[in-house]
Amino acid sequence: MSVRFYMDEHVPSPITQGLRARGVDVLTAQDDARVGAPDSAVLDRATELGRVVFTFDDDFFSESAARQRAGIEFSGVIYAKLTRITYGQCIADLQLIAVAGDPQDLMNKIDTLPLR
Repeated sequence: MSVRFYMDEHVPSPITQGLRARGVDVLTAQDDARVGAPDSAVLDRATELGRVVFTFDDDFFSESAARQRAGIEFSGVIYAKLTRITYGQCIADLQLIAVAGDPQDLMNKIDTLPLR
């Protein structure tokens, strides 16, 4: 089963469009009427849908780390610093994760981009 993504509202649309053009299953917070929702609610929603969150938001990183410490399940978060990665590299790395990754391997984990 491939990894499906839930894009935080702050992810630039060229990344989402690039992934969709490559056949990656992506749902955005905008598509899901979650713009302005608290990070905890977005993470709950992504988990409910079985999607891994992709974000550039430091607060989202903090929310998922708090859940790890508390033992609260979530579907996984992939975090990147926009100043440390290009759009093209994001698209390539996320496509690789979508195709080669297993959603179960990302459960309750925080991964970062770029892949090393």
